[in-house]
Order: sequence, then structure tokens, then C-alpha cells
Amino acid sequence: MVAAGHSDDPPAEVLADAAAAFGLLASPPRLHIVWALAEGESDVSGLAQRVGGALPAVSQHLTKLKLAGLVRSRREGRRQVYFVDDADVVTVVRLMIGQLTDRAAHASAPRLRDLGA
Repeated sequence: MVAAGHSDDPPAEVLADAAAAFGLLASPPRLHIVWALAEGESDVSGLAQRVGGALPAVSQHLTKLKLAGLVRSRREGRRQVYFVDDADVVTVVRLMIGQLTDRAAHASAPRLRDLGA
């Protein structure tokens, strides 16, 4: 058992920042956007088509993801192109989705959303 305040525990502000980032990714549309951008950059219309969302909604999700530093963008002519350039974000998203995909293949495992997670 580890005592409270153990020297290896992250600071409270780091835990709060991580929880906020996970909170942003707790939205299925935002998670889908990050997943799509992990596979390659895209503009908002391409993302809206891929994730099946309305353009204004996808744009709002992108704004939140950008403000959190999970997604970046650059201008190409008149288009704004979005991308994820943080390998750690890509790794976390791919790991979680991969694990849950494997779990879904074995239907006897409980689903996280059914556990109130």
C-alpha cells in the first residue's frame, strides 16, 4: 500500500489537467475527431463528413480540442487544416480504443458505459 502524498504521486494540478483532457475526450464526437486526426490531417468539412456531425458542431468541438492543446491547426490558403502532433495523445487514444475494441470482441466483458464510468 502506498501512503498518501507519496513522492511519486503527480501534483494535484497535473491530475486536474489530465482529468480535464480526459473529460474532453469523454465526448464520443470529440474522441472520434481525435481518432480521425490521429490517422491524418483534415479540414472541418472532411471531419464533419467522416464523423457524421454538422459542420458548426464539429467546428465547436475542434475549438475546444485546440484550446486544450490536443489538436492544432494551420492555414492552407482559405482552409484551416487540423492535426494532432502530440504522439502521446495519439498513443492514449489508440490504446484505449484498441483495448475496448478487443473487449467488445469478447462480449462477456462488461461495457464501461454500463458501469457508470
